[in-house]
Amino acid sequence: MKPILVLVAVWLCGVAGGLVAGERTRPVRDDVGFCWRAAEMDRLVQYLETQAAGRPPSFPVVAGVAPHDDYLYAGRVAWSVLSRIEAPEVVIFGVTHGTVRREIGDPQGVVLLDTFPQWTGPYGPVAVSPLRERLRREMPAAMVRVDDRAHELEHSIESLVPYLQSRHRNLRITPVMVTAMTPARLREVAEAMAGVIAGYVKEGGLLPGRDIAFLVSADANHYGPDFDNVPWGVDEAAHQRAVALERQIAGEVFSGEWGTGRLDVIEARLWPGAGKPVPQWCGRYSIPFGLTVADRVLRSATGRGMRGEVVACSDTWTGGVLPVKGTGLGITAPFSLRHWVGFVAAAFGLSDKVDNSIIK
Repeated sequence: MKPILVLVAVWLCGVAGGLVAGERTRPVRDDVGFCWRAAEMDRLVQYLETQAAGRPPSFPVVAGVAPHDDYLYAGRVAWSVLSRIEAPEVVIFGVTHGTVRREIGDPQGVVLLDTFPQWTGPYGPVAVSPLRERLRREMPAAMVRVDDRAHELEHSIESLVPYLQSRHRNLRITPVMVTAMTPARLREVAEAMAGVIAGYVKEGGLLPGRDIAFLVSADANHYGPDFDNVPWGVDEAAHQRAVALERQIAGEVFSGEWGTGRLDVIEARLWPGAGKPVPQWCGRYSIPFGLTVADRVLRSATGRGMRGEVVACSDTWTGGVLPVKGTGLGITAPFSLRHWVGFVAAAFGLSDKVDNSIIK
């Protein structure tokens, strides 16, 4: 190639790169517990591939639930379902943690969207799907709040992005933060969102599982005095009792055919109420909301709902810190019998049952 052509080519590449680099990018919230460098993420994934947790799903995955705690705590459980996401486009439903709620005025009964054109990933910027703008435009205004600050403060969605991008370099996401809602409001907002997404899926000729998937970010029980959650004390027997209950709840919530009755189970088991002690699952709203949306979209797109399986369970006390070297990862909180967090991974595939109520 002639020298002048080389210069032109380099200049054009620089311009193209500048266009990407110049985009507003959602900044990283947690650079200790999560991995943001390609070589280090590769090393972590190599380790996780040899340390499978639980058992693989028995069907192609169209939706999943994965934990968002530090990778050195939750990585094995998270990877058990995230490694099964084949679609390059993912709608991610995150929680709105208490620290974030206090900072942004504790909105309720709405979903929170952002305006960043791209998010940070270990392998380069991650594009945001045009679906996000469509949700903002087509959902009732009273159901949606656009809040970049909320998304900057919240770590539950960003935690899943490096895992997904390690498998799909062309990943694009739709980040959705879920706030606290009454059961009636949750169904109303989820139905509205599912209708918009179903239109997007139909118009794009997308196949759930192959082209688009749904992912819920949620940790399970937070146990100990720091969480004001010590119904059985803080010894080994208390831990075993709490873990047994956590796995029982996971089976009740995630296993089998998904339907409207699951929201009743979640409300009874995980939602606060007067005089009712409940396990401190931070996904108590993101789980029913995200899975309800996914189920409704699948019924519209395929005439079939979802069936689920619990893939893996663990907690910081049982699993401890993963012995992964050379990643630069750390932990952001201690673990002990007085302070531990549970993790559940669940996978969902298409139900074998046809929903005859769907009108094509």
